[in-house]
This record gives sequence, structure tokens and C-alpha cells, in this order.
Amino acid sequence: MKKLFGTDGVRGLANVELSPLLALKLGTTAAHVIIEHKQNRTVLVGRDPRISGDILESALVAGICSQGVDAIVAGVIPTPGVAYLTMKSQRAAAGAVISASHNPVKDNGIKFFGPDGFKLDDSVEAEMESMLDDFDSFPRPQGIEVGNVYRKHELIWEYAEHVKSAALASLQGLNLVIDCANGAASELAPRIFHELGARTTCVNCTPNGININEGAGSQHPGQMALLVKQSGADAGMSFDGDADRVIMADEKGGIVDGDHIMAIYALNKARTGGLPVNTVVGTVMSNIGLEMALKKEKVKLFRAAVGDRYVSDEMRRSGAVIGGEKSGHIILSDYTTTGDGMITALQVLSIMMQTGKKLSELAGEMQEFPQLLVNIRVLERDGWESKPGIMASIKNAEQKLGDGGRVVVRPSGTEKLIRVMAEGPDQDQLDLLVDDICEAVRTEMGEAK
Repeated sequence: MKKLFGTDGVRGLANVELSPLLALKLGTTAAHVIIEHKQNRTVLVGRDPRISGDILESALVAGICSQGVDAIVAGVIPTPGVAYLTMKSQRAAAGAVISASHNPVKDNGIKFFGPDGFKLDDSVEAEMESMLDDFDSFPRPQGIEVGNVYRKHELIWEYAEHVKSAALASLQGLNLVIDCANGAASELAPRIFHELGARTTCVNCTPNGININEGAGSQHPGQMALLVKQSGADAGMSFDGDADRVIMADEKGGIVDGDHIMAIYALNKARTGGLPVNTVVGTVMSNIGLEMALKKEKVKLFRAAVGDRYVSDEMRRSGAVIGGEKSGHIILSDYTTTGDGMITALQVLSIMMQTGKKLSELAGEMQEFPQLLVNIRVLERDGWESKPGIMASIKNAEQKLGDGGRVVVRPSGTEKLIRVMAEGPDQDQLDLLVDDICEAVRTEMGEAK
């Protein structure tokens, strides 16, 4: 069982849990696996601007080059940029991103993409993890056989052209507010949207290494939404630290999250005949309102496990061209292999321009149902499904909600928590039903203090 790699690579407290030594091990092991698989001996490396990125980049690149594999260092660049360039112009054996995405500056992470631009399969990550402790015993090339380091920040502009190609209409006349979370999109986003014709106001676009995601970005879109309303802008967007997510705001300052974005895109595509297999891939946490909105155009919602890699896997299996999460991590497979906040925003803005509709009108096609989520810290999270009291309370809630709601109970993948979530049209009813399930969980599993 994997212990180090999670659903989005390796994450931890920078310079403690995710130390330079661990980064060195990861770089060395990744390069060793590349050699064993006889792949092109090049790895593209990018990162977000958080202060710990420099030391982790140095260690990761040293590990890669110690195995005779070249490293192309792109510097600060959005995560989807690494995925795209790995697959396209660089044709690298792998891409590596040093980022903790939407997490605070104290954290950092390392995730890998394969040569196809998709995140590595679980089996490859498990293979790497099994080798980590032996990294110092791998054969080492000597002299001129060690890997080269090529620093190519100019690759960011090649990625920028790809992003711009996702705009299906001119943005001329649009007034936009852009929140870059002081992250990886800070250099690109203002320039891209301006070049496409929009008037832009950018906030949180001056990264200094320590202000990434600080009260800003997709986790904190309130500042952006308020500025949209106060300034009379047409729309706003908040990216996260590595720009693979976006949360938008309409002209009234209303939040347009990932579920609403998927509804806007899928309904438009379905009506114009551009939605293969009439399927959208969400997760078990996608609001039931999304499912009901899609039914208007006979579009199915398939729910994958939480985590963009599981959404991506199901999209490839089913042939769906859109999938994502409420958090704003949206995958549009016509354009990218992973979530791309800027491309997602451009698609929504293009639909606004093509239809002549305001964002509030487009988002209004999905009614968001009340949702209640409670996390219960338990003594042991395994085995809850076999507890009769828990199962009886869940069955009771499902019967009372009927087709107009749903219940999801699941353990956390990283902590001793059981998450209880319910959706339905009546908030008071949800409060009672969730409270009943939570009490059963506490009784059957024991509550940790």
C-alpha cells in the first residue's frame, strides 16, 4: 500500500516532512525508473513561487542528473503548463512539479506527469516508493555521463499560446477581475486575458515567495467577487497557487464554483452537439443540483472518487470530455490532460461572448441544493460499513430524502476522520438527518478527543 504518494503526489511540511533529502531521493528514483523503462532521458521541472521551491528544485534536479538524465528547468510555471510541455514540444520522459497547489506557504509538494501528460499511474508511483530507501545504491554515471541542466523559462510563453488557443471568441469589451493567489499564474494570466481583448484588474499578482494563497485565490474568492461587484466588472476569476483550479464570480458578485462551471460548459456543448457520450464526470461530492441541471439535456453525471486523478481515469475510460470537482479543478480533455484554471475560465468567457448571456444567467441554470458536511474525529476509521447502527441511520436518511437528496459517508484518506455529507432541498431536515448519522458514528466508532 502506498504511504508516501497521495492522490496528488507527495505533500508535506516544507524542509521537514518534504525535505531536500526526500526531494533528492524522489529525483534519483524517478530518473532510475525512467532508465529502467528505456524512456527518453529528459525530465521537465517546474514549480510555483513559494520560498521553499528553490531548495527542493535544487535537490530534485540533482537527483535526476545523478542518474545521467537531463533536467529542463522551466522555473515558475503553472502545473498544467508542465503537463502540456512534457507531452508536446519537449517530449520528455516525465514532468515534475514542485507545488502544494492551494495549500499555505509552509507546505510544499512534488508530483510527476508521464510522457503523455497525465499523472503517473498508481503502479509507477508504488514502484518509485518501493525504491526510495535504496536510492544511494543505484549505479552512478561518472564524468561527462551525468545529466545536464537546461534552464528554459521561455517555455512559459509556448504554454501561453496554447492557453490562448482555448478562447473560442474575442474577449473584446469584457471587464474582468483576476486573482492569481500570488502564485504561478501571476506572470501569465494578466497578459493572456489582456491580449485576448479584455480590460483586466489584477489582484494578488505580486508573488514574493511567502504570500502564495494567503487570503487569496480559489480558496478565498470573496475579495475577488466583491471587487467584481463594486467595479461593475462582467466576471472574475480566482486561481490557486499552481493555477490548475479556478473559482469564478458573476457580475453580481455571486460565486461560480466548479459544479456550476461544469454545468455551464456541458449544457452549452450538449445543445450544440459537441458533448461526446453525453456524460460529465464529477465526484461523490458534486452537488446534486449539477446532476439535476444536466438531466435537462439528458446528460449523465458519473461520480468518481474524490481526487482529480480518479476523475481523469474515469474520463479516459468513458470517453467523457469534461470532468472535475466543486473546488474548481476542471479537466477539459479537448485542451489539456489535467486541470487548467486559465483554460477553464476562457471556455466559460467564450460561452458568455457566443451566447450574449451574463455569467449569472448561465450559472443560474444549476440550482445548488443545501449541503451539510460534518467531519467526525474517530478512534478508528476502518470497518464503519459493518456497523448496524451506522448503516440503519444512513438508510433512514436516504429513505426520507428520496430522489430529492443524497447521503455520502466516507472515511478520510489521510486522517482518522469519517465524513458525513447530505444534500437536499430542506436545510432543517438535513441538520436532523446528519446529526442522527453522526451520533451513530460516534457511538459505533468512538469519538477521539
